Amino acid sequence: MESEQLFNRGLGRNSYNSITSASSDEELLDGAGVIMDFHTTEDDNLLDGDASPGSNYAMSNGGGGAGASSSTHLLDLLEEPIPGVGTYDDFHTIDWVREKCKDRERHRKINSKKKESAWEFTKSLYDAWSGWLVVTLTGLASGALAGVIDIAADWLNDLKEGVCLSAMWFNHEQCCWDSNETTFAERDKCPQWKTWAELILGQAEGPGSYIMNYFMFTFWALSFAFLAVSLVKVFAPYACGSGIPEIKTILSGFIIRGYLGKWTLMIKTITLVLAVASGLSLGKEGPLVHVACCCGNIFSYLFPKYSKNEAKKREVLSAASAAGVSVAFGAPIGGVLFSLEEVSYYFPLKTLWRSFFAALVAAFVLRSINPFGNSRLVLFYVEYHTPWYLFELFPFILLGVFGGLWGAFFIRANIAWCRRRKSTRFGRYPVLEVITVAAITAIVAFPNPYTRQNTSELIKELFTDCGPLESSQLCQYRSQMNGSQAYPAGSDAAATPGVYSAMWQLSLALIFKIIMTIFTFGLKVPSGLFIPSMAIGAIAGRIVGIAVEQLAYYHHDWFLFREWCEVGADCITPGLYAMVGAAACLGGVTRMTVSLVVIVFELTGGLEYIVPLMAAVMTSKWVGDAFGREGIYEAHIRLNGYPFLDAKEEFTHTTLAREVMRPRRNDPPLAVLTQDDMTLAELQNIMSQTSCNGFPVIVSKESQRLVGFALRRDITIAIENTRRKQEGIMLNSRVYFTQHAPTLPADSPRPLKLRSILDMSPFTVTDHTPMEIVVDIFRKLGLRQCLVTHNGRLLGIITKKDILRHMAQMANQDPESIMFN
Repeated sequence: MESEQLFNRGLGRNSYNSITSASSDEELLDGAGVIMDFHTTEDDNLLDGDASPGSNYAMSNGGGGAGASSSTHLLDLLEEPIPGVGTYDDFHTIDWVREKCKDRERHRKINSKKKESAWEFTKSLYDAWSGWLVVTLTGLASGALAGVIDIAADWLNDLKEGVCLSAMWFNHEQCCWDSNETTFAERDKCPQWKTWAELILGQAEGPGSYIMNYFMFTFWALSFAFLAVSLVKVFAPYACGSGIPEIKTILSGFIIRGYLGKWTLMIKTITLVLAVASGLSLGKEGPLVHVACCCGNIFSYLFPKYSKNEAKKREVLSAASAAGVSVAFGAPIGGVLFSLEEVSYYFPLKTLWRSFFAALVAAFVLRSINPFGNSRLVLFYVEYHTPWYLFELFPFILLGVFGGLWGAFFIRANIAWCRRRKSTRFGRYPVLEVITVAAITAIVAFPNPYTRQNTSELIKELFTDCGPLESSQLCQYRSQMNGSQAYPAGSDAAATPGVYSAMWQLSLALIFKIIMTIFTFGLKVPSGLFIPSMAIGAIAGRIVGIAVEQLAYYHHDWFLFREWCEVGADCITPGLYAMVGAAACLGGVTRMTVSLVVIVFELTGGLEYIVPLMAAVMTSKWVGDAFGREGIYEAHIRLNGYPFLDAKEEFTHTTLAREVMRPRRNDPPLAVLTQDDMTLAELQNIMSQTSCNGFPVIVSKESQRLVGFALRRDITIAIENTRRKQEGIMLNSRVYFTQHAPTLPADSPRPLKLRSILDMSPFTVTDHTPMEIVVDIFRKLGLRQCLVTHNGRLLGIITKKDILRHMAQMANQDPESIMFN
């Protein structure tokens, strides 16, 4: 029977003290030490008494019976609730139904007491407002940390090229703000900013200067990368990667203790700055979601409503993920939709409102910090003023096809490399791998100005429309009046050799970015995928945009251009193509649709380009889905073997529950407990011989009639707690799960009653239930296990991992390969 444990951590091997003594830094979503409040009131009790016709009770699915009550106490042997009962071990799945029952019981108790006194009424108000308080704190912290990360990453990135002598803490742009000696063509050069060659060799030009700058660029990149991977390896291994696959799994109900803890938050914040500054092909936007969720988890411990309930805590984490995207892209509405579409498993209406509020607060704080000095939330905010034309839908759709093909190729290539990393010796040396990739990246990137600069600045340059104030090489068009080189307001003019040279450099940058992103995503440093994917799409889009623009200029009499493009008038906006390409490539990798369009729309601030974005994003999704329906995050979830049932995945097979349940035909019989004829020694013997997470309780071995379900963790904690507080409990003490103790001889030791930890209403299906329905039940109710019966007799059990194995088997995959590795 076996509701299995990841990392093979059997609860029977844990003592009560080891279960309840997790350090505060590692508590994450564990809830260790949470006390299930089973105190009863006059309208309570289902488990320990016959419910009278007028009694008010709630049925519970969990092992603790949170909604059950009676006028007598649930525990006959103890005066108080059992500490630790109803909590979860590391790498386990929560029981959503039990958690919801606990919350309803808590809410009912608060409502019944709030009229007793002013203090109780104040407590009820605090409870009601605690949700808004925790998302407010999360938004404030997320916005502040995002601002610090943006400022620090920009400064360290510029440190690779030089230093500001007048103020060390200024980056390159800030250093030259007050200078009166900058020129239009060389606006980034000023006496206050010194390159490393000028500082060390005293010369700004020449081969020696170039080699020195090349060496210092590589030295700083390797230093930042080494420091980042070392901090992650030593202090917080969970701080590596994007974090979004794990957050999706956590929000589905999985426990990964420490993943959202204080150490992870601190190390992820520091190493994210270092990783971005090292020049690796990664972004900070994905990890910012992880940082925001760490804030949400930490603040939730300040409020008992959330600290003692894992399902309620996940509502806070959903709001935190919205705040993370809000500060990553300056897109509060897009953040809410991202949380709803991409990461959240359970998203009630009140979570939608709180997510919106958290995103709003986070964006407000980041805007107040103004990290980029442009009064915008992101570096690459752009505004376009020319309309798009109908014939442009064709190149937009072509960019969507490119995005879908890139996404499918990237997912397969990256997963293959990550699988190879896991299965070979190369994966044992994460520091060496990071140093190697960082060295290759820095050495290849420096000669090309488009790969040397920060990826966010590259996207900004590609998105920007050419105008009179732009000095980029991409904007070197020939003026139509006298043939001399100029920077006209309208970019529809003949391109100079500088533009074609820039296109060659962009083509090389595109190949470089594609190759390095495959090997970078999955390194043991914080690494986001949003920015590299957008950069690849933006490069491809800008190249296509310039090509279409020149085609329209030289062939304006073609039927495609004749109606829309007049000679000398603006017609094509290459920056718009870059934006559409960026959205298409990001959509191809993540398979996001609605939230992605809204995020990019909020980046541009214009409704006019919604249709091109929608066309490109939907095309990229359709093309990508033709090669596989999984996005990159779902693929990494499957690679790591997390027990995640994707709601987007359809189950179309015609199998029945009896074909999936265990025990199978050649398996040993199901480990079960009887309701009143087992001794404590027999119970402990069953628990020591099995690694199951719970046991069905039946009337007797002969009848096999199902009574309920008891969790291993709850049994262990109840036994240890009773032995500490009650004399006379011995190995031959009778254990019973019934209301009244069985008849025992006079010289028998005191019996042990465990009815309070028995789930009297476990979810059951018959052996002929179609698996399509069973899978739907597991997805929508968040079940951990489901018992299979035939005419009320217990036949077997189906766990979430049994379903994942069965789905893998139906897809012709190795069932064991999908489990946690």
